[in-house]
Amino acid sequence: MKTEITISFESEQLDALEFSLRKENTTVQSRMEDALRQLYETTVPESVREYVDSRLEPAPRPRRNSRAQREALAQPIPPITLSPLPLQNRGDG
Repeated sequence: MKTEITISFESEQLDALEFSLRKENTTVQSRMEDALRQLYETTVPESVREYVDSRLEPAPRPRRNSRAQREALAQPIPPITLSPLPLQNRGDG
């Protein structure tokens, strides 16, 4: 789950910053996300980051069958016929 962070900044300064960042084809939002990610990586120990990351990874989704597999599974299975085994002569006579 993501959490939104709110900070205060002078509007005239923000306007100037947005203007300058547009020239670099980036945004305040993008640069702030990069800075926050860098702060996280330099502040939180690697073992803790690994644990947190493992909890954030979604569970693997089951693989869907291809169309050919679904069609094959939908086909009825033909009956199997067994012929009787011949009786063996025991030689009782």
